[in-house]
Amino acid sequence: MYPLLDNISFPAQLRQLDLKDLPEFAKELRNFLIESVSKTGGHLSSNLGTVELTIALHYVFNTPHDQLIWDVGHQTYAHKILTGRRDAMKKLRMHGGISGFPKRDESEYDAFGTAHSSTSISAALGMAVAARLEKNDRRAIAIIGDGAMSAGMAFEALNNAGVMDANLLVILNDNDMSISKPVGALNNYLAKLMSGRFYATARRAGEKMLGVVPPMLELAKRAEEHMKGMVTPEGTLFEEFGFNYIGPIDGHDLKVLVTTLRNIKNLEGPQFLHVVTRKGAGYKVAEEDPILYHGVSKFDPEAGIISKPSSKPSYTQVFGDWLCDMAAKDTRLIGITPAMREGSGLVKFSQEYPDRYFDVGIAEQHAVTFAAGAACNGLKPVVAIYSTFLQRAYDQLIHDVDIQNLPVLFAIDRAGLVGADGPTHAGSFDLSYLRCIPNMIVMAPSDENECRQMLYTAFKMNVPTAVRYPRGTGPGVEIQAEMTELPIGRGVVRRDGEKIAFLAFGSMLTPCMAAANELNATVADMRFVKPLDDALVATLAANHDLLVTVEENTIMGGAGSAVMESLSKQKIFARILQLGLPDTYLEQGDHAQMLVDCGLNKEGIIQSVQEYLS
Repeated sequence: MYPLLDNISFPAQLRQLDLKDLPEFAKELRNFLIESVSKTGGHLSSNLGTVELTIALHYVFNTPHDQLIWDVGHQTYAHKILTGRRDAMKKLRMHGGISGFPKRDESEYDAFGTAHSSTSISAALGMAVAARLEKNDRRAIAIIGDGAMSAGMAFEALNNAGVMDANLLVILNDNDMSISKPVGALNNYLAKLMSGRFYATARRAGEKMLGVVPPMLELAKRAEEHMKGMVTPEGTLFEEFGFNYIGPIDGHDLKVLVTTLRNIKNLEGPQFLHVVTRKGAGYKVAEEDPILYHGVSKFDPEAGIISKPSSKPSYTQVFGDWLCDMAAKDTRLIGITPAMREGSGLVKFSQEYPDRYFDVGIAEQHAVTFAAGAACNGLKPVVAIYSTFLQRAYDQLIHDVDIQNLPVLFAIDRAGLVGADGPTHAGSFDLSYLRCIPNMIVMAPSDENECRQMLYTAFKMNVPTAVRYPRGTGPGVEIQAEMTELPIGRGVVRRDGEKIAFLAFGSMLTPCMAAANELNATVADMRFVKPLDDALVATLAANHDLLVTVEENTIMGGAGSAVMESLSKQKIFARILQLGLPDTYLEQGDHAQMLVDCGLNKEGIIQSVQEYLS
């Protein structure tokens, strides 16, 4: 099936191919990607869009000596296949398998570990400067998408790189732009011309000659800049940053890609190559719906993805439904997302309330301060954000929202472990980093209905609030349409028992109830991490021999620590066992199995209690 691909495991072998064979090789690689990801799940449309670009980069540059830094990294499957990991694709994103993102300890070809966006230019600049100081001819190449380019960090890096004496190549992988055939042909030609050695030599000679007359040199630079701007207006921006802009070129034309990259390889200083690609390229259904095929589960490549309705709503869906219901009741509500409309459950809201829906792009810091500004003028912002992405806006959370005590609700999705996406996307720390902030109210629902009621409770308050909920579905309780405010800082006892009391936070109520049935233990659904129910903690301590806190968050500084602080504050001496996520980064795998490995399932909880008591 793969006569060319079967004989190539590393870039050095790829470079032995004739240029005319590369299109056929790309076809084989693309077909293998579809076959492989359909069996394991993972990111598909983004990877199909970068097949030719990946081939060209490894064909032209001497990797791993030359370093490729992929932004986000969810488009690196072709890169993994070409760098000795083709067989490992069978266990992509699985326990004991390879990551879905670049990892330095996985391969020497993964120059920089990523998964959050907009870091590539900064990292590549650091590597380019290191190469210059070492007097090394190593090249640093950052590959960044148009979505990631919207983040402030990318522009901070561009601003710094433009004045650096470093050989840096930034490749903008633009998959949200189309070029008509005549314009595309012209741009392809100009890119090859401008990246050629003759053009670069003539440019340097002209600078030298005109350098004795500074006004003329400045005029010449402006003339060149405006000439490029007439053909490619977006290029003017990057020229102003100090980059030599080239493109845009067709990112699926291997001949153009290879020729242009070979030319750029010989240029000095910061270079910017604009490449246009199509998400899902080469697989018709993915081209037609790249969002559906962005992150996929296992599917039949012939039939494509066939949606199957779930018997239970996910927490994300519960949030999305609540947001629309709440918007109908309160016109002050606005919904904000940093480029995660689908992932955070805002599709329905964006359709029903388009004037109150704000997708700010991949700009988490801006999202939080934008919400703060809106709250200052009487709006009630709801920021829908993943736990791991809220980390990127921690300063804004404290400085712009919390210090000013503004009524912003953070709906925090993907709290706890997230399975196949691994440690970069796990929400392992939010209880710890939120509860130490003075004005913040922090809630953790144990089921779908409690999630809805907590969101309503949080929205009705006039202080910063956070409701954190896990990925996927809950236990499947009935969701009440009527919204009711919960008493602030009050937990509820779900089961009365003896000697042992479980203090369950959020999703851990279900395994705690199962364990309690065998141990005849008391179970409290604590609901609030901050303010904690001190009275309930005192009562449970007075009537039980052992308190067991259970949370899907790191133990250090988490909800269990809050319980210990409560006991200390109340001068209560009690035996306490803290269960939660360990002080390490947990690799990708099946979510249920990861909980087993952490001892956070029924059997693990029982075993931990028995070992403690023994």
